[in-house]
Amino acid sequence: MGRGGDQAVIKGSESEEFYGGKRVSAERNTRVKARVKAHALKELIESKERVVVMGHSIGDADSFGASVGVYRIAKTLERKAYVVLDQCSPSVRPLCDRFYSGDYEDGMIVNREEAGKLVDENALLVIVDVNKADYTECPELVEQAQSVVVIDHHRQAGDAISQAVLFYIEPYASSASEMVSEISQYIGNGLKLKPAEAEALYAGIMIDTNNFTDKTGVRTFEAMAYLRRNGVDVIRLRKAFRENMDEYRIKAAAIEATNLYLDSYAITESKAEGTDSPTVLAAKIANELLDISGVKASFVLTNYNDKIYISARSIDEVNVQVMMEKLGGGGHINMAGAQLKDCTVSEAEEKLRTMIDKMIEDGDITQ
Repeated sequence: MGRGGDQAVIKGSESEEFYGGKRVSAERNTRVKARVKAHALKELIESKERVVVMGHSIGDADSFGASVGVYRIAKTLERKAYVVLDQCSPSVRPLCDRFYSGDYEDGMIVNREEAGKLVDENALLVIVDVNKADYTECPELVEQAQSVVVIDHHRQAGDAISQAVLFYIEPYASSASEMVSEISQYIGNGLKLKPAEAEALYAGIMIDTNNFTDKTGVRTFEAMAYLRRNGVDVIRLRKAFRENMDEYRIKAAAIEATNLYLDSYAITESKAEGTDSPTVLAAKIANELLDISGVKASFVLTNYNDKIYISARSIDEVNVQVMMEKLGGGGHINMAGAQLKDCTVSEAEEKLRTMIDKMIEDGDITQ
């Protein structure tokens, strides 16, 4: 199912229901699957004239880093390649800026209108860091494309992209950037990452693992070593991703206003209106709330673009991916999220509490 095992699925007439999934996926030390998928991806790229790569909407470092990695694979195989990024958010601007320099051709990064003109029967659409069409940077491209590849580390959703010719889902992986870093080592053809590309992939792993503390395994550090050999400057990355004072104050206020529901579930609102990356800030707050003793899971709600975004995090006691799926979202066992429409923050919080109560009543989680 591409969901990491320890689960059963019941397919209904309109939807699928998942049961289990309470344990963390066991890390796989073998690279056989990565090697097979790399060869399959290589064949698909070589069969097309151009490759268009995109991640999820409101792209983050992992989404952008993985996109850049696939871009380099396509260029190594002598194919035209483009990265779809409708808007470069401030959270990835330190990475984006390096690809607008003279080292890269004009038009490498395209918006959704430009991408629409590129996707035809001669193009391969590669989607990274997401497996639901509605959450991609440009959902209409998924329907438009005739050949689609999905590379993602989030557990496969019931409404995942169904028409992909190559579906590579690895819930054990720390990030999509880790997966692409592995794949690139089996492409051959003398593939060599440029420093800017290696740093984008490294940043993707760094951000998604909360500075290498979450979901890191042996293969995560092997990927990082590979990227370091390709020119990563860790000091430059650390300075590039520092927070500004306004964001720090918002984060502090959200943590101060946190309510510990049932003494185990930290819930708060991030009032980040006007900031550059409200959802990224919410994710940082959710990560920090896990440092509070006794917290099994954290939930940070953000009102942004007429939706309520929920960033959910846990360490090992609660599967937040299953929890977010009950609200229409998804993600990873200890890092997930959801987007709620037509409701206020208070109403979203009430839905969250009701869902927690129901899961406790059903025995899915403990109080």
